[in-house]
Amino acid sequence: MIWTAAFRTAVISPDEPIRFSEPRAFAGQTVRQTLHLAGGGDLLRVLLTNRYGRTPLAVAAARVATGHGQAALTFDGAAAVTVPPGTEIASDPVELPVSPGTDLSLSLYLPEETGPATGSHMAMETAEVAAGNQVAAAALPEAERVEGRFFVSGVDVRAPEGTAVAVAFGDSWFEGVGTTTGANNRSVDFLNRRLTRGWVVNQGIAGNRLLRDGVGEHAGARFDRDVLSVPGATHVLVHFGINDLGLPGMTGEPPVTAGALIEGFQALAGRARQAGLKILAATVGPFGGAAYPGISTPEGLAVRREVNDWLRTAGTFDAVFDVARAVENPEDPDRIHPALDGGDGMHLNDKGAEAMAGAVDLATLDL
Repeated sequence: MIWTAAFRTAVISPDEPIRFSEPRAFAGQTVRQTLHLAGGGDLLRVLLTNRYGRTPLAVAAARVATGHGQAALTFDGAAAVTVPPGTEIASDPVELPVSPGTDLSLSLYLPEETGPATGSHMAMETAEVAAGNQVAAAALPEAERVEGRFFVSGVDVRAPEGTAVAVAFGDSWFEGVGTTTGANNRSVDFLNRRLTRGWVVNQGIAGNRLLRDGVGEHAGARFDRDVLSVPGATHVLVHFGINDLGLPGMTGEPPVTAGALIEGFQALAGRARQAGLKILAATVGPFGGAAYPGISTPEGLAVRREVNDWLRTAGTFDAVFDVARAVENPEDPDRIHPALDGGDGMHLNDKGAEAMAGAVDLATLDL
C-alpha cells in the first residue's frame, strides 16, 4: 500500500493579473468545502496550502466528514497548525475509508486574518463560510455561500501499489467552467465514471496557458509541481491552446504562432516521457464566436486548425483524444455545437463535458 493522490485542485495567486473571481480573505470563520474524490483508500490525509500567502496561515481546528463518518485532522499530533507563506502541509493520516466518488467535507477554522487566499478560482464548487469555530457542526444554516476553493490543494489516500492515476493537466475545459456548479459534471468527472480501475485527478486552471503566465503559471512552469509531484501519477492528459490563442486579443500581447505551440507541446511530451509517464493530448477545442472581446479572431482560429492537424498526425504523444471533433458544430467547426455550449461560445456545458470525456479511448488511456 502506498500514498496516492485521490483529489487535486490546482491553485493560483490572489494577485494574478487576470482573474475571473474576486480574491477572498477570512478571519474568525469556519470554511467548509466539498472535495469530490476521484479515488479511494483505507486512510487519507489532506494537503493544506499557503503557497501564495503573504502571511502565515493559522488553522486552529480542521475536520473531515463523509456520509459514513468523520474525524478531526491533526498535524504532527496537534489540532492546530500554522502554514508558513509559500508552503504546503499534509495532515496526519486519518482512518476514514473512502471510495472513488466520495464527497469529502473539509472544515477549517481560521481564527486570524488570513489575507487574500491561495485557492482555485473557478472550481465549480461552493464553499460555506460561517462565523466562529463550527468545524464539528453537522450543518451551517447561517453560512454565506462562496464559489471557489480555499487553502486546500489535495487529498491523498493509501491505496494498493500499482494503482494507476492520471493527471488532467490543462485549462477550464478540465476545471469545468460552463458546467453546473456542485454537480460534479466536469469532463474529468465524466471520465472517472467511465473507468473501472484507476482514476484521474484534476489539475485544470481556468485561463491557464501552455506558453505564458497570466492565470496561474504556464504549463511548463507548473509541470513539475502539478504533475510530476502527484503521488502515484502514471499518466497525464493535456488540454491547452485556447487561452494561448485567445487571451492576447484581450491583453494586447503578441499573438502566438502554431510553431510556438507545437514546440510547447513537444516539450511537455518530452518531460512526461523522461519521467516515465504516458501522455495523451487533446486537440484544441473550438472557440469561434466566443462572447469575450478579442478572444475569437480569424488568425487565432487558423492557428488552432494548424495545430490540431499536427496533433492528429505527428505521433508526438502516446495518444490523442479529438475533443475538437467531439464538440464542434459540424456546420461551423470553429464553433462549439449549440447543444454542448456553456453559453459563451468558449466553454462546455454538462453535455459538452460528457462529450469531451467520451473522446478519450479507454484502451489508449489504459486505466
